[in-house]
Amino acid sequence: MDIKTASALHRLRLVSAPEAVSFLLLLVCSVLKRTTDFNAVPAMGMIHGVLFVLYVLFWADSWRRAKWGIGTAALYLLLSVLPTGGFFAERKLKRASADAVIAARARREGTVNA
Repeated sequence: MDIKTASALHRLRLVSAPEAVSFLLLLVCSVLKRTTDFNAVPAMGMIHGVLFVLYVLFWADSWRRAKWGIGTAALYLLLSVLPTGGFFAERKLKRASADAVIAARARREGTVNA
């Protein structure tokens, strides 16, 4: 993997946890809307919607750059629609982006020294 692939994975990782948090907060706001007079669903819905769109855009970029198989791509997309899935995606992406950075540095040092 090159550094652009690592950057794509890093961007996806950075948006996955906030997207998961916003999803959980939206669920809480939905319950509060129906049980109390508190209605933060429109604001929280917009925040979650923006984060979800960013997640899908970054997911598509990561899929293209990392050349994931259909199973891996489907897993990351499925994790985006599960309430706590973003936390699991973040953990997996942290490892994948770190591995990509290490591979890019090793390749760069190997070509510079050669």
